Amino acid sequence: MKRIRILIPTFNEEKNVEDLVKAITHHFENELPQYDYFIHFIDNNSSDNTQQIIKQMAKSNKKIKAIFNYKNFGQFNSPFYGLLQNNIGGGSDCTIIMCADFQDPIEMIKKFVLKWEEGYQVVAGIKTKSKENKLMRFFRTIYYKFIKKISSIKQIEHFTGFALYDNSFIEILKKIDDPTPFLRGMVAEFCGNLATIEYTQQKRKAGKSSNNFKTLYDAAMLSITTYTKRIPRIATIFGAILSGLSFVSIIVLSILKIFYPNIHSMYILFASLTLFTFINLFFIGMLGEYIINMNVRQLHRPLVIEKERINFEENDDKKNL
Repeated sequence: MKRIRILIPTFNEEKNVEDLVKAITHHFENELPQYDYFIHFIDNNSSDNTQQIIKQMAKSNKKIKAIFNYKNFGQFNSPFYGLLQNNIGGGSDCTIIMCADFQDPIEMIKKFVLKWEEGYQVVAGIKTKSKENKLMRFFRTIYYKFIKKISSIKQIEHFTGFALYDNSFIEILKKIDDPTPFLRGMVAEFCGNLATIEYTQQKRKAGKSSNNFKTLYDAAMLSITTYTKRIPRIATIFGAILSGLSFVSIIVLSILKIFYPNIHSMYILFASLTLFTFINLFFIGMLGEYIINMNVRQLHRPLVIEKERINFEENDDKKNL
């Protein structure tokens, strides 16, 4: 009997975790009775009662397992670390990552599994529609198209990481030594056998999303600085052009000043230099993002540090990757 692991990253999801476990259990019992499964939470140091609720459920249900992080290690490190722990609990044949807030439809589990049985390494959910804020949806669409356009790797539009990952692909991910993993990009880069299934993203069932401008900005910068070389190259070319134009402007204005003493050349020069300065500052900022990204990778810090494991066998692998 094949075994499926449902990996659920959590942070302050006390209002959702119990209902989610019930929904997943009901789905397997009624739609996938021929498969064994277990539910694996990885909690990013929640400040509410999420961990306590998970512990209570795990006492009476050995299919519920959990890793509690020592602190919040971010929206990318924690799920990626959890994904790499595919040998826990006696092991599994594949792992499905899904959100704890019901935005990822439960019925997609069966669709993923049936597609996986056709031989695919990764079966990814693609958000073709969403019940989220329309303005947010608009900006996300622009972001995905922008990343896809400038990336050196063909990126997957509207893919959030909600997918089924075969163990063969997880073993590939284990070989990648990256302390700042961007899973969506890794799927696009390293998966040679990918299937996609479209779905409508649901509204959050309860609680408040931990996503904000900072987390969205981090996601955008990580994807840009990891998967495109074009921006620093554009900055180099654009900087050279602006430098040349500035030099020519100074010469032209100096000559005009000789023949037209009353010309307000300083105002024209000031406006031109101001424009060029702001453009240069933008590209310097982008180059700084690349440097930050490289610096973090060079430090080789662990993805997460575990505080506690729940319902794990003693011989389960435990690694602070």
